[in-house]
Formats: sequence, structure tokens, C-alpha cells
Amino acid sequence: MLQIDQMLCFSLYAASRAMTRVYQPLLEPLGLTYPQYVVLLALWAEDAQPVGQIGSRLGLESNTLTPLLKRMEAAGLIHRARNKDDERQVIISLSGKGRLLQSQTSHIDRCIIEASGLSLDQAIALTAEINALAARLMTPDTATDA
Repeated sequence: MLQIDQMLCFSLYAASRAMTRVYQPLLEPLGLTYPQYVVLLALWAEDAQPVGQIGSRLGLESNTLTPLLKRMEAAGLIHRARNKDDERQVIISLSGKGRLLQSQTSHIDRCIIEASGLSLDQAIALTAEINALAARLMTPDTATDA
């Protein structure tokens, strides 16, 4: 049996928590949490998205995403509006304040790469490996019975 520090799941968990801690002092002066930042990243890439599309992109369930979006709306970062063509669908779009934050976060990627101790090429390669692992783990036939 593997020790906890030899387990892939624990290493990924610990790395994720450490990464989030590196982001915290970069985002705090902007009044952002890490989950808010990733929502903004999704909207900066493509504004005016349905909640479900944002959730799929970020791997967040509606019961996690909806309260987050409500807090972001209260903070003036986004607008939430019903889709005129389908009232069941809520469209999330950036506010002026949300758009403005994009220019105020341009230094963050560089800071994260520096904190990681990786070159840009190494960071890109590692990200590709982690994304491939996540894709393999999300396929239905990866679950096995013990």
C-alpha cells in the first residue's frame, strides 16, 4: 500500500491547495477570490455565457456556481439576465468593473510561473499532462470495482 505522500491523488490535492495559496495575495488587492477569478477568466475569453456553459468549462456544479455568481453580481463584477429566447437559461456577462479587472490582472500569469520555478515551456507541458490525466479520469470506464 502506498504512503500518502506517494499517492497521485494527494499530490494533486496538495499542489492545488498550494497553487490557490499563491494566487490569494495576488487577487486579494483586487477584491477577488480564486473561484471568482476563474469565472472572470472564462468570461474574458468569451463574454455572455449561459451558467451551464461556465459550469461545464470550470467543472463546477450549479449548486456551487449559482451562489458564487450571485456574490459576483452583488460586487458589481457581472450581470445575470434571463435569456430572452429561453427563460430557463441565465446568461452571465461582464460588467464594466469586471472588464476593467482584466487589465489589472495581467501580471498574475507571470507571477504564478515565477512562483512555480518552472519555465513557461515546462508549465505548458505540465498543464497538458494534467489536462490529459483529468480527461482520462473523467471517462466512464476509468472507474473500477475493488
